Amino acid sequence: MKKVLILLGPTGVGKTGASILLAEALSTEIISADSMQIYRGMDIGTAKPTVEERAGIRHHMIDIVDPSESYSTGQYVETIIPIIEGILKKGKIPIIVGGTGLYIKALTKGIFSGPSADWTLREDLLSLERKEKGSLYGYLVKLDPDAAHKIERNDIRRMVRALEVCIRSGKKISSLRERFTEPLPYAFIKMGLTRERKELYRLIDARADDMIQRGLQEEAAKILSMNPDRTPMQAIGYKEFTSHLKGEITNDEAVRLVKRNSRRYAKRQFTWFKKEEGITWADITGMFESVWVYQAMRAILERSYPEVFEDRTDNSRANMHA
Repeated sequence: MKKVLILLGPTGVGKTGASILLAEALSTEIISADSMQIYRGMDIGTAKPTVEERAGIRHHMIDIVDPSESYSTGQYVETIIPIIEGILKKGKIPIIVGGTGLYIKALTKGIFSGPSADWTLREDLLSLERKEKGSLYGYLVKLDPDAAHKIERNDIRRMVRALEVCIRSGKKISSLRERFTEPLPYAFIKMGLTRERKELYRLIDARADDMIQRGLQEEAAKILSMNPDRTPMQAIGYKEFTSHLKGEITNDEAVRLVKRNSRRYAKRQFTWFKKEEGITWADITGMFESVWVYQAMRAILERSYPEVFEDRTDNSRANMHA
């Protein structure tokens, strides 16, 4: 079975720089698995690879739709298949890089076909939760107890989606998930990057400060003027500064919320990936240079999956200057 490498981990952990060095070493291409990097113009807040980085290594699934368009996980899977096949036909191992757990799960385990988003229903459900905390969990227990017991009580987004599926389809989301589509027919090698939590949170805060200094608020204002779809405006950074631009919160509060929500997102990503099977983890605590992260990751890959580097000329900067 043909091999596909997945590099995953929480936001801000250090995937981008290390993935580019790995792609150089394998003379291959990168496929993004980030559900917000697909949108054109959302560059700063989604931490896209720079133009220079993309010039050196070909990246796929970045800047493929406008913020005004909707885009589903099913569309992502359909689009990515010919890209993977094209890279494999060149005799290369594709590297999928990102932190969107749903994308990665859809590729490796398949997805179920549920009803599309109903934003009015979602807002009604969120209103219930705002009025009485815990009400959504109680509601889901009545409609689909199996699903309720598998969702963290503070994971409101997944709770709302489960209720949305139950209400709109008349079926339990837990039963629909039994009819998953087939996973893609590849041997997926999953490498995860992790750091000590406090260190990761410091890096996330520092990156948020850098994004703000580079013009995150101005970028959010530009996206807001494009009549965007609901999904991109839920992205961290854009959501908070949109509230500020509408006069709902102060600039200082927007900055505070960007950092807080980024840390919370990283925590949810850790929770998600802990449930994923077959991930080989690299603890990169204390490693702040991409070359260090790459070399730690490579050492683990060579030990666990030596075939990845067999018969491949290594022209990467990381090894030429190691």
